[in-house]
Amino acid sequence: MIPISKVRDLISKHKSLEKELSSGEIDKKKFAEKSKEYSDLNEIIQEANDYNSFESSKEDLEKILNDKDSDEEMKELAKTELEDLIKKNEKNEKKLKLFLLPKDDADSKNAIIEIRAGTGGLEASLFASDLFKMYEKVSNKKKWNIEVISISKSDAGGLKEVVATIKGKNIYSSLKYESGVHRVQRVPDTETQGRVHTSAATVAVLPEAEEVDVKIEEKDLRIDVFRSSGPGGQSVNTTDSAVRITHIPSGIVVSQQDEKSQIRNKEKGMKILRSRIYEFERQKRDEARSKDRKNKIGTGDRSERIRTYNFPQGRITDHRINLTLHKLEEFMEGEIFDEMIESLSLQAQEEELKNLN
Repeated sequence: MIPISKVRDLISKHKSLEKELSSGEIDKKKFAEKSKEYSDLNEIIQEANDYNSFESSKEDLEKILNDKDSDEEMKELAKTELEDLIKKNEKNEKKLKLFLLPKDDADSKNAIIEIRAGTGGLEASLFASDLFKMYEKVSNKKKWNIEVISISKSDAGGLKEVVATIKGKNIYSSLKYESGVHRVQRVPDTETQGRVHTSAATVAVLPEAEEVDVKIEEKDLRIDVFRSSGPGGQSVNTTDSAVRITHIPSGIVVSQQDEKSQIRNKEKGMKILRSRIYEFERQKRDEARSKDRKNKIGTGDRSERIRTYNFPQGRITDHRINLTLHKLEEFMEGEIFDEMIESLSLQAQEEELKNLN
């Protein structure tokens, strides 16, 4: 049950905003913000009004059913109407609960995605490359803009590490469940006896933080410069253009050497650093808020195995929600990514709903 006071607060807020917006006296700076709030409430206000009047409507129908003077036809109509009313109220309650869930401020943000080869040597780096290609395909299908910030290649076309920004509408809400260890089981091209090898790659998805989200003081930074180096230690630059930025209070370190310009490397490094600090602070806040319960979807901890890609059997399994899809090829082509994300989002919502009260 939702406390009726919460629903009445929504109705009252809707009326108040309606009056404020139609008065023409609202501050221009606040108009957009208030309009957005009113628009959001508009989507749920009918359900809120129906939920608010449910008890009185139910009592009216029960009176007809319990009235000895009511004829049978009237009672039958009241019984059908009461059943419909109860079903409708259950739907309204679910919609209202979802609306009342605490909003994640980061959901509407763009994302920074970091993919790194884990255990498994060359095969792990090839899988890291496959994962990045999969996210590129998803981005193309959804008209998201993906831009590489830094990349480190391994032999045979694999990736040791890649960091990229993904921009579009509500990107972080779509990708936040990708953080964790992705495990692959397949026969490597170099395997002559057809044995299945297991390797892994880690994915970290961070909300892209703006300067207004995170205030970084110059005095809290230590910036070291050094020469960029390519595979095998070969120098790719004769000047000290690579940058290592250490945020002293949190201990977070970012290195950037993809650009020939020290200034560009520092800019890119600061973008990653800002997002990592933002996520670090969010996690601290969330841990404090939910010490007593575990989220079934997972914490996003990079040591947590979240998904297995089994190529011989053509299946993909998400261990957090025990979902197995026998469509691995389609998934790697970005075809059924939404199916997985919707299942994860639904599970997360159900967990939140259980804890709403």
